[in-house]
Amino acid sequence: MNISTTVLEQININEAERIKETIIALLMRDLKKPGSSSSKKPTILRAEIRVEGLDAMPWLCAQRPASRGYWSDREGRFELAGVGRADSITGNCSLGYHELMTILNDRIAAANGNARYFGGLSFSKDGAKEQLWDYFKAYLFILPRFEVLNRNGTTTFACNMLTDEDIETIRAELSLLVFPETKSPSRLPTSIKRRNYPDFKTWQTNIRTVLASFEPGKYEKVVLARKATFELSDPIDAACLLGALKEKTHRCFHFLFQPDSSAAFLGASPERLYRRDGHTLKTEAIAGSRSRGDSTEADEALCLELISSEKDLREHNYVVRDIRNSLTDLCSLLVEDENPSVLKLARCQHLITTFKAKLRSGVKDADLLETLHPTPAVGGFPTRRALRDISRLEPFDRGWYAAPVGWIGKDAAQFAVGIRSGLCEGSRLHLFSGAGIVDGSTPDEEWEEIENKISDFVSLLTRS
Repeated sequence: MNISTTVLEQININEAERIKETIIALLMRDLKKPGSSSSKKPTILRAEIRVEGLDAMPWLCAQRPASRGYWSDREGRFELAGVGRADSITGNCSLGYHELMTILNDRIAAANGNARYFGGLSFSKDGAKEQLWDYFKAYLFILPRFEVLNRNGTTTFACNMLTDEDIETIRAELSLLVFPETKSPSRLPTSIKRRNYPDFKTWQTNIRTVLASFEPGKYEKVVLARKATFELSDPIDAACLLGALKEKTHRCFHFLFQPDSSAAFLGASPERLYRRDGHTLKTEAIAGSRSRGDSTEADEALCLELISSEKDLREHNYVVRDIRNSLTDLCSLLVEDENPSVLKLARCQHLITTFKAKLRSGVKDADLLETLHPTPAVGGFPTRRALRDISRLEPFDRGWYAAPVGWIGKDAAQFAVGIRSGLCEGSRLHLFSGAGIVDGSTPDEEWEEIENKISDFVSLLTRS
């Protein structure tokens, strides 16, 4: 597969029509190159130009195609807003991780540019069973038609097309794009009704059930999630909701996957599943939490309480131990933090231990997904037994909640864990979050922990 990527150096393009005309000219030039359309299988052409004064999130909110997407990393070094589809790979549970990643990597392998497929997988390898997740299936990865990217402060606009497509199709789709000059304030709907799944009484019963089933050394942790469903005053724009959420949730991975105008999955996750650059791997364990304090003194007291808590350190160490043991056979070098540190978010603070590794030759993204998902941070310890209790006790399908979400590129990939997330469908919003249950947990405390985790979302729906 050949991808032509053209970057115009030292040129400022602020006018929408000039952007569109330049993209068409670049694509037409590449279509005329020998061999660009002779392959039996359609390949990808990519035109990319540098622009100034174009912010990804306001641009995304201004667009109205059915398919939209967004991704930004926790460090603020990479941001992408995508609109439309140039290509997609989706299905139910007929493909394993290895088959899926092979298809993706084959389409990217010969690329001489920056094409990336964005998407995710369901929490269960069997795929989601609830109709709520029909648009997402067991896996969905999209190569956006149009992209606004910000990489280390440099902004580009890109267009992807397949070589068997008509350039007039691209021209028509370009004509529908809006390039807003200023950020327009967005109005979010308000919540008019809320339902909890499970309700508090059932939650209490579930927590007591798993606590009674724990066996030292055999079964020690399960992560139980809750779903809160909000009926809203009006249909919600998922991109605008994410934009508002992003302003309140720093040091998070922000993501939006909207395969259809009637369904969108979005969130602000603090947790990296892994980042791979060539054979270099970064991953982390995040488990154990406290809320943030109302003052500097109160916040530091909560932080000290967290790093001194036997219960939270024990919960955290289940994840650290599992990641360490899982990666040993895949890595020629594995280095981890000597002690956990504290990741401070807007409303929560978490214990975090980071890992850096050198992957052995032949280790692929499919191997990493098989090995790392789900960690005890979202499943439990040991994982297999915890997953049985999750399936038995949670009265809803997790779908993509707590599953890998991210992107695959040329010799690189990054996935976050899809927690602190929600699913939009018209005038309804489903919020998901979970809590690690270990010996010493109480139903009331774990309920309140989840309330704290979804509070950034909830506050956006209850403003006067």
